[in-house]
Amino acid sequence: MYLEINDVKKSYGKDTSFIQVLKGISTSVERGQMCVIQGTSGSGKSTLLNCIGGLDTMDSGSIRVDGREIFGLRPAQLADYRRDNLGFIFQFYNLVPNLTVRENIQVCEYLAERPLGMNDLLDTLGLTEHQNKFPSQLSGGQQQRCAIARALIKNPKLLLCDEPTGALDSKTSRDILMLLEEVNAKYGTTMLIVTHNNSIKNMVHKVLIVKDGLIKKDYVNETRVPAAELEDL
Repeated sequence: MYLEINDVKKSYGKDTSFIQVLKGISTSVERGQMCVIQGTSGSGKSTLLNCIGGLDTMDSGSIRVDGREIFGLRPAQLADYRRDNLGFIFQFYNLVPNLTVRENIQVCEYLAERPLGMNDLLDTLGLTEHQNKFPSQLSGGQQQRCAIARALIKNPKLLLCDEPTGALDSKTSRDILMLLEEVNAKYGTTMLIVTHNNSIKNMVHKVLIVKDGLIKKDYVNETRVPAAELEDL
């Protein structure tokens, strides 16, 4: 199993401000699967993603990625883990405004030992003709494509996506989801997609429904629908 999560708990604050966000999460994801983590605001889904990504520390439990335990890693070890294994895509694109599309992607290319081919990636993501533009010259969908390319250039084993379509209209959302679907098929990238959208779960291999810090449903989707056919995005 590529990703193994066992009894993960996470809390914030103390005394009267104490709140337990994750109350014992256990699940697993196979290599190459697309997995949706769905839940309402405050359910704990983004906190879980941040723990997997080493952006947040957990109180207790175990997270193993490709056989490596990340609980208890020191900050420098966590930085190496993120550099060597992960790509991140967020709802807000976090592009460097005074760098071109190509230069924004190169920021992460320089971190990778075995990066993907820049020109092939630009072509796959439909960015070739936009590569010398600055973020302010791009649409929201094009900026998100650039953010995806920046995450993928490292050739990550695990792609963590936090509300990747949250700031996009329905047509652009569909285009981005079709792109993630294509990337998964082409590169075999394992993906975790946090979303509150009820339709996205229909296109992935595995679905986790999180509520009040616990997994309420955990199942393999036997009737996947192509992203192009999703409704109510």
